[in-house]
Amino acid sequence: MHYLKAVKAAGTDETGAVIAKMKAIPINDFFAKNGKIRADGRMVHDMYLMQVKKPEESKYPRDYYHMRQVIPGDQAFLPVSKSVCPLLKK
Repeated sequence: MHYLKAVKAAGTDETGAVIAKMKAIPINDFFAKNGKIRADGRMVHDMYLMQVKKPEESKYPRDYYHMRQVIPGDQAFLPVSKSVCPLLKK
């Protein structure tokens, strides 16, 4: 979905223009919330710390988890400063 949104925003399917739009547009879709594509090409997004419920805590079918914490993407993934990706011009 993010790629298709970028193509629409760029007004073309030319690779360079689409990549630039993909990096500029935040990612909020069925897969990722608060996502972004960094300069090294890594997509970072929020991660969730979940805990399995005890059977007696479940209130309806497939009610299995407690969400304990949202971990921001900048904390959940290796920082750009530690990346060894050759796409980065250091």
